[in-house]
Amino acid sequence: MDVTDPQVELVERVSLSPHEMTIPSNIEKRLAKLRKLGFYKPIIVDFESMVILDGHHKWNAAEMLGLIKVPVLKVDYLKSTEIEVRTWPDCGREEITKDEVIGMGLSEGLFPPKTSRHFFPFDIPSIRIPLGDLAD
Repeated sequence: MDVTDPQVELVERVSLSPHEMTIPSNIEKRLAKLRKLGFYKPIIVDFESMVILDGHHKWNAAEMLGLIKVPVLKVDYLKSTEIEVRTWPDCGREEITKDEVIGMGLSEGLFPPKTSRHFFPFDIPSIRIPLGDLAD
């Protein structure tokens, strides 16, 4: 798996697991943007656990829109030394680890919104997938 050139795949939305809560106003913004553009950026997930690393608001908006599938980039999160996780300023934590992110995603709990901040060694590609293509 080449972490510098991941490929977009369509997966079942329900196969993904979030690790942090969302901000309602941000979901509303994502809904509007998805309705206007279709899916415009993939969700980034750990390939093994399918825990969402980036794209919680899009994932929640996809659920509200009744989408069955979502576009994702799968990355080898735990093994990659090029993918970094830090905390957002004023999130209430000094640091966070990749193991904590995956552990939370596999648990029944969620971190507060904007706890983890991921840095990837690639640009997240722009895509154009009509919502109708993801509804069945």
